[in-house]
Amino acid sequence: MPDEATLYRILLMACFALAGVTFFATGVLTAPYGRHFRGGFGPSLPKRLGWALMESPSVVVFVLVFAAGSRAHEWIPRLFAALWLVHYVQRAWLDPLLMTGAAGKRMPVLVVAMGMSFNVLNSYLNARWLSELGPGYSWRWLVDLRFLYGIMLFVGGFLVNRWADAVLHRLRRSQGGYGIPRGGLYEDISCPNYFGELVQWFGWAIATWSLAGLSFAVFSFANLVPRAVAHHAWYRQQFPDYPRRRCAIIPRVL
Repeated sequence: MPDEATLYRILLMACFALAGVTFFATGVLTAPYGRHFRGGFGPSLPKRLGWALMESPSVVVFVLVFAAGSRAHEWIPRLFAALWLVHYVQRAWLDPLLMTGAAGKRMPVLVVAMGMSFNVLNSYLNARWLSELGPGYSWRWLVDLRFLYGIMLFVGGFLVNRWADAVLHRLRRSQGGYGIPRGGLYEDISCPNYFGELVQWFGWAIATWSLAGLSFAVFSFANLVPRAVAHHAWYRQQFPDYPRRRCAIIPRVL
């Protein structure tokens, strides 16, 4: 039986491999939830319940694994844990309550189960690194350029993500459904919420300076970029007057 450090490395490499599989799979077949929901994927759950179940491991598992580590009492790991939880408490438990037009919408159990599985793995890798298996962070890390730059990206990406989601919520409430979002980054890309999340998790990878953080950032790219491209194509199909100058997720690039 391998020791935990060996098992951790295996799981870490599995996470990188999973990113490659996800990029290919979601590029071929868009995940069937949200605006892309369709039948043929087995039983489904109400959208709010499915979303909360899928994202909750990123709160519960992270807290349990982090608390079990020998460095859980140290302030810098706690700072990182707080940043993680600010994002995931919002994503797992507040966002489902704020979803506009979710009544009657469904989410395949298959998608929920796959999302839960990844979130368990990802939460373990990041929490265990911070509070036990990583080299630790001295107080000097707070003035290290990697920390400062990473935190700047994390906070900036988080704010972009929340702003973009708020624009979508207001638009759906006012129109009773989907419309063409406008203003700010929406003038350049179709999915600034996904762009903000990418910036956020690459910032996390830099600030923690960890392979666990990098594996999550790479997986986020593999998952969000194909979905943003699918969203962009959906907008163009649904709205003939959709602005042609917009890209999908990266301004003037993609």
